[in-house]
Amino acid sequence: MDYDRFIGLVQSRARLASTGEAVAAIRATLSTLAERIDPHEAHDLAAQLPQEIGVLLEGNRSDTGERFSFGEFCQRVAAREHVDPPQAVHHARCVIETLEEAASAGEIRDVRSQLPEGFMPLFDSGSQGRLGRKHSPPDNSLRPRTNRKRE
Repeated sequence: MDYDRFIGLVQSRARLASTGEAVAAIRATLSTLAERIDPHEAHDLAAQLPQEIGVLLEGNRSDTGERFSFGEFCQRVAAREHVDPPQAVHHARCVIETLEEAASAGEIRDVRSQLPEGFMPLFDSGSQGRLGRKHSPPDNSLRPRTNRKRE
């Protein structure tokens, strides 16, 4: 799959108004995914994508992927994309659905194997499906974080 097709599919699936918005969703999702998975796995996945997209997976400098929850994943994507968390989740699902078409089934299997069960709705729901209550992040994981203590 070439760069323009990847961008176009994400834009269409996420119902985004511009290619710039699609690129922002792709960048936010793949950069965050790269932080969560092993850097070697991110590199293998990047090799199967158009170069302009694959480079987004190459930013993790740690030896292993960070361990964070699906809720944290959603927060990071939302912050990077500058949208609210429910929109970010939908956009991420559209990006992952397109990623599944662009990369081999074996590579997607390898990526999925590095993520906990809570991340599977990103792959299983697609752009049209629903996360469902069972797989939705807790409501508080979609709220902006504050540093204030609760009394």
